[in-house]
Amino acid sequence: MSTSTIIERCNELFEDLDFTAAREWKAAEAGRKVIGFMPVYIPEEIIHAAGMLPLGVVGGGDQLEVIHGDAYYQSYICRIPRSTIELGVTKRLDFVDGMLFPSICDVIRNLSGMWKMLYPDVYVRYFDVPQNYLNDIGGEYYRHELEELRDGLAELNGNEITDEALNASIKIYNERRALVREIYAFRSETPWRAPAAEVYLLMRAGLVLPVEEHIVMMRDYLEAAIAEDRPMRDSCRVVISGSFCEQPPLNLIKSIEMSGCYIVDDDYLLVNRWLLEDVDADGDPLLNLALAFIHKSADTAAKYCTSKEDVGQFLLESVRNSNAEGVIFAAPSFCDPALLERPMLADRMSEHNIPHISFKYAENSGQMQPIREQAGTFADSIKLWS
Repeated sequence: MSTSTIIERCNELFEDLDFTAAREWKAAEAGRKVIGFMPVYIPEEIIHAAGMLPLGVVGGGDQLEVIHGDAYYQSYICRIPRSTIELGVTKRLDFVDGMLFPSICDVIRNLSGMWKMLYPDVYVRYFDVPQNYLNDIGGEYYRHELEELRDGLAELNGNEITDEALNASIKIYNERRALVREIYAFRSETPWRAPAAEVYLLMRAGLVLPVEEHIVMMRDYLEAAIAEDRPMRDSCRVVISGSFCEQPPLNLIKSIEMSGCYIVDDDYLLVNRWLLEDVDADGDPLLNLALAFIHKSADTAAKYCTSKEDVGQFLLESVRNSNAEGVIFAAPSFCDPALLERPMLADRMSEHNIPHISFKYAENSGQMQPIREQAGTFADSIKLWS
């Protein structure tokens, strides 16, 4: 199977705002349930262990015209809550049995309350995370959150979620995490053989497919990408930072690549690579998931940082590990976490003489030429003067 065939399927899933694949999965067997979740991170293992399908909902993108959603929110916030409301009001999510809203910002917290009022018969939970990373404080707190989620899903499904089922799900998701790391490493080493737009679509497919099917798809893509011979361009290597929640239009990613930049690392769709290492699949699964979050999770503006000295360290390591030549700060308009952290991250990059530029976008951004010109000028300046 060729990469083009796989990516064509991924693109079909990407463009399908009716979530047909998830609907068909649910309809294939009586009693199946689908649990939607917003970015950035949700422990999908618990949903999977319950026999349910985790469904990533990341807004309506640039294909959805927001009409009803604008009536629910003010104009000076990011677009993702408005387009998510639009998906709900237009019945594109009417098959979903539950929605989880992880702790990202006040806007997503408010969206969880909005969803409860709009859909009182749907299981809705605002999923909080610790702001203390000591095992006996933040770890215990987060384990309690995981326990409440497990109990809530068990009640919804009418069946107990056993430790055995959870550990089995952890093993499956460890396999997916390992493949995601392998694909990102392959792209970082040879970005012309795994373009960022393709890798992005491949990761997006994981939001709507059963994890077992996504594992097969990723393995097939990696094998095909390794086998194919693609031309190498004289592009500079950059890391994208700030796009962890509201996702950019696909054309924005393509525009950056067309401008002369290889995207060798990013924070798109962090749910697929939030946990940086495998989770222990023996013993207490909830404790293991909690400790993995405390000690082995990615750093982002949506996650509380306990030390000022640690701000930017994760990004700095990303630049070094991927041999990047610069950083592009790309954040959604009105994204408070990303835009408040950006000056601190930029200062850290400047301290280490790492070139960087910044711009803002919305998930429905249409004018890509200015972004392409800015990224192209950035790439040229790196080649000429770095």
